[in-house]
Amino acid sequence: MMTVSGISTEERSLIKSYLFLRFIHRVFERDCRIIQESGIFKTPELYVELVGSGAKKTAVLLKEIKQEFKSRSMKVFEISRSPDGVEAHYSCRGYVGCIEILWPSFQQEMMTRMRAYLGLTHDFTDRASAADPIPSAASPFPAVH
Repeated sequence: MMTVSGISTEERSLIKSYLFLRFIHRVFERDCRIIQESGIFKTPELYVELVGSGAKKTAVLLKEIKQEFKSRSMKVFEISRSPDGVEAHYSCRGYVGCIEILWPSFQQEMMTRMRAYLGLTHDFTDRASAADPIPSAASPFPAVH
């Protein structure tokens, strides 16, 4: 990821969150359509409700980030995908820059966030203790890095 000295770590985190939320929101909406139209599920309403709730959460978060962008004079004006990853060109208080996130880390962060937005905050295949399935500090929204 390329950083520009004119923007803060928090502003870079907002841009990254915006990128993840845009991609995740589109995936949730597409998955809802596929579940509804596939005819494979006996109870598609249940799955559409689950994935739809994730889409609603991402829509709310996107709206909040856009409001924050406006208050900070920030704008993402181009997003592109390449074989290497996702690249976003932005402006922030007069500074223009670019952030690139490589596919392996982008996909891993997307999965982590998608699980959280769906309420699947626990990976049962990799838990340290079967006696305590839900950590006390579990949050439905992962920290932005």
